[in-house]
Amino acid sequence: MHVKTGDEVLVIAGKNKGQRGRITRALPSEERVVVENINIVKKHLKARGRQRAGIVEVEAPLHVSNVMLICPNCGKAARTGHRITDGDAKLSRRKVRFCKACDAMIPATTPKR
Repeated sequence: MHVKTGDEVLVIAGKNKGQRGRITRALPSEERVVVENINIVKKHLKARGRQRAGIVEVEAPLHVSNVMLICPNCGKAARTGHRITDGDAKLSRRKVRFCKACDAMIPATTPKR
């Protein structure tokens, strides 16, 4: 996937088009992401044990094709690509993402827990 947990993204399609948010959860097997405060839906809960019944609002997953990464360097929503960094040994090479608008490397983000 072109986005990871912790990335800031712009929604480019759907009812939340134009809104920005940070990815809280990535589901690569389903090609979906959960973005904070985006795609809020109402969920009906049945009482189970101590849990109370009622209607709660939760963030539903979006398909990854409906979001676009916001480049931390240029601040624009841009397409991304992948590169292998040069290194002197096989161990120092790694695959990194880069912004196709400004051609800058996108640093690996560490999710806040």
